[in-house]
Amino acid sequence: MKAYDSLSVSTVLPPELAPLRTLAKNLRWSWRSSAERLFAGIDEQLWRACGRNPIVMLRSLPASRVAELAADPEFVARLGHEAEDLSAYLDSDRWFHKHTRGTADEATSVAYFSMEFGITESLPVYSGGLGVLAGDHLKSASDLGAPIIGVGLLYTYGYFSQTLSREGWQQEAYAEHPPKDLAVDPVLDASGAQSRVSLAFPDGRTLEIALWEAQVGTVPLLLLDTNLPENPEDLRAITDRLYGGDAEHRIRQELVLGVGGVRAVQAYAELNGRRQPTVFHLNEGHAGFSGVERIGQLMAGGETFETALAAVRSSTVFTTHTPVPAGIDRFDAHLVQRYLGSSGGLTLVPDVPLARIMELGAEDDPGRFNMAHLGLRLAQYANGVAKLHGVVSRGMFAKLYPGVAAEEVPIGSITNGVHIPSWTRPSMLRVIEAMNGGRELATSGTWNHPEAVGAEELWRIRGELRAELVRRARESVRASWQARGAQDAELGWIRDVLDPERLTIGFARRVSTYKRLTLMLQDRDRLARILNNPDRPVQFVIAGKAHPADMGGKQLLQELVNFADEAGVRDRIVFLPDYNVTIAKHLVAGSDVWLNNPVRPQEASGTSGMKAVMNGCLTFSISDGWWDEMADDAVGWTIPDTSGVDERTRDALEAGALYDILEHEIAPLFYARDERGLPVEWVEKVRRSVSVVGPKVAAERMVRDYVTDLYLPAGRSARVASDLVATRSFATWLGDVRAAWPGVRVESVVAENREPKAGESVRLSARVELGGLSTDDVLVEAVVGAPDAEGELQSTRIVEMRPAHEGGSTFVVDVPIDEPGLLGYTVRVQPRHAFLQASAELGLVRLPA
Repeated sequence: MKAYDSLSVSTVLPPELAPLRTLAKNLRWSWRSSAERLFAGIDEQLWRACGRNPIVMLRSLPASRVAELAADPEFVARLGHEAEDLSAYLDSDRWFHKHTRGTADEATSVAYFSMEFGITESLPVYSGGLGVLAGDHLKSASDLGAPIIGVGLLYTYGYFSQTLSREGWQQEAYAEHPPKDLAVDPVLDASGAQSRVSLAFPDGRTLEIALWEAQVGTVPLLLLDTNLPENPEDLRAITDRLYGGDAEHRIRQELVLGVGGVRAVQAYAELNGRRQPTVFHLNEGHAGFSGVERIGQLMAGGETFETALAAVRSSTVFTTHTPVPAGIDRFDAHLVQRYLGSSGGLTLVPDVPLARIMELGAEDDPGRFNMAHLGLRLAQYANGVAKLHGVVSRGMFAKLYPGVAAEEVPIGSITNGVHIPSWTRPSMLRVIEAMNGGRELATSGTWNHPEAVGAEELWRIRGELRAELVRRARESVRASWQARGAQDAELGWIRDVLDPERLTIGFARRVSTYKRLTLMLQDRDRLARILNNPDRPVQFVIAGKAHPADMGGKQLLQELVNFADEAGVRDRIVFLPDYNVTIAKHLVAGSDVWLNNPVRPQEASGTSGMKAVMNGCLTFSISDGWWDEMADDAVGWTIPDTSGVDERTRDALEAGALYDILEHEIAPLFYARDERGLPVEWVEKVRRSVSVVGPKVAAERMVRDYVTDLYLPAGRSARVASDLVATRSFATWLGDVRAAWPGVRVESVVAENREPKAGESVRLSARVELGGLSTDDVLVEAVVGAPDAEGELQSTRIVEMRPAHEGGSTFVVDVPIDEPGLLGYTVRVQPRHAFLQASAELGLVRLPA
């Protein structure tokens, strides 16, 4: 029978339960286990059915259950405690304030732009590692009191949900996520209406963008939304899906994030009485157009392009996460020109000359516009996300800084980290707190009490976490097979899938070719023997998504799933579909060993293994990403790198090493038990891993590094550049230097003592034609080292040279010599100015002819 009509029935919370909405709207509940347990305890089944979304759950509660909760003094007391704790957290004096109080640095404020933010699965604006890293950045910034505002996009459909076909092929599904179901509130303007910003596209249409705010502890996260009735249908769809659509769809999203994001964060700060951002942090090149907007604003006030560019660069931080050129957003140059507007002045950002912007994004291919190049040329501060990635990035982008060695390219590194409270299970969090001596984790640098928890207790906790993973994996495997069309009668075998006492290997990450999901399948017979070893059995739990357009990744995934379906191993190797934050939390906690086998050096950092470390899971990895700088036989195992051989040989060699280490080192150590049944050496390895590696991979450490190494220096540069008289002078100096540079020459270099002895010094003298510049405008340096067979200097030392006479063109330096042997030397000249963080920034270098 059809309904005649329908009514919308809403849940009303009485005053006793009103704090539930406050807790639900601040995403801090997602990293406070007692708050999450409070929500889950309201109705465990409903909590799961709602995707652990407290906003949806509270709206779905029956009146009878609401009445029960309001009449339950124990629940009301717990709720009051959580509400008081949140209030105290928001009002507390934190590390940043203590670190900067009484200095000019306390005025620093950061706008952090990212295409995705992985805070919790109930706010689906993320796909994977980049987003989770951004989410952990905001959470740790909140814990530390760092003054950050996040800027991202509110996606109507987010990223896809993953299922498998009967044949093991990945299938994607998208669900709509209306704002009423999310922990977001509209940003209100002075009239009480939702605040908006707009973009004028060159085709004559205006795009309206609504502003939403999610609260991440103390950190606001601004989310931009184009799905508005007044926008044309194609423009409404700009914020439909994360990483969806074609290149035109992608550039529209990046214009909204960059240009719209700057306008949004400025409007938000003004409406809420907050400081305007002084530092702009671009998490990857997606937000590169933010710099174009900021240049345009200064030019609209009468500044020249060069002055505006100098001011913007002084306050911009750019983080690259990409170790391979193929991972960079590159647009057709004509597409960029079409969206930015005419050459006389951009339509989207008036007053900015198009030709200059195209130069900032230029690369070797004149038909392409490179967003990473744009980000680097707009930022005076740049970093990779691990030490090795810094090295790779300096080589990868060396062409942007001609004339200097790759190691001098001005791209540093800050190794990623993970947010401890978010990713550490409560039982292991208590272990970490004990190892840390009870100090506040957010401000501690080392964990000096590794023996605080006994071996038996640590092993008991690890067993509980493994058993929980096995239970959840069985539920997931059953649900997956039912979704693939299997009948219950076919699935009796699932009750024996995995074993809570077996050595468990975890592997979960985005499925792309370089991460080598199927390296473990190189020798399937040997892998099967290892899995089914009667004395030392091994089991694998695997998860991950391939991008919908990545057919190669999907084929790898199908290959792995089909192997896991085989009768002989299907109880020892399982794939968990629809990898998300909740699955990740249990997988990194319940695994004994975390496997990571990318093609070195294509893993920029990798953070899944860091999460595993925090839960007492040991590392088994190629020496890539973060593990390259922290690899230690005392805390894990390293798969030997065989770079330099062909791909097929490399995979075979590294797979063989994987099997050998797993079979002959890892499994024997795990199953070696004392009279109590305790694997003493294994537990000690776990203890060392948690206490030694844990502090190094904490996001609290990472954000402190960003604050001290990048944000505060950029804030100081921004304050200097805010004196536009000085910035104009610098811009003029830049123009003068570039005009004079063709006339700068190193005319001669002389070593005054041709036969120096070890322990003496050699005086180097260089005559430099300055082309009309003064000696204050240049940095003249001697570069010394041992020449190789081709004459290239190795193990170089760089020593500044001084004018022999005031105002003269001869520069000298005495270079101490310690070791005998062949000494090579040369001289180079670069521009020098107080506004430059590194002389290599301008890419102007002169060497002897």
